[in-house]
Amino acid sequence: MQSPGAPLLRIKQTTTNTVMVYWLSPSTGYNPQVNTNLATANWVTPGESVTDNGTIKYSIVNPPSGKRFYRLVK
Repeated sequence: MQSPGAPLLRIKQTTTNTVMVYWLSPSTGYNPQVNTNLATANWVTPGESVTDNGTIKYSIVNPPSGKRFYRLVK
């Protein structure tokens, strides 16, 4: 789910078998949230830090043992 005007959130597997969750920078005021079950409203801030390299903002996460769903919120 994407908030109106929110940057596009993208997810890709890296060459080291981790997952990169990223969006374009600059985009101020947006933070990622994660949920393991879309039937609930249990969105939380992930434990991984967000890095901004000037082009993208991203978090690297270990592959989950189950499903994870991500969104950006302001």
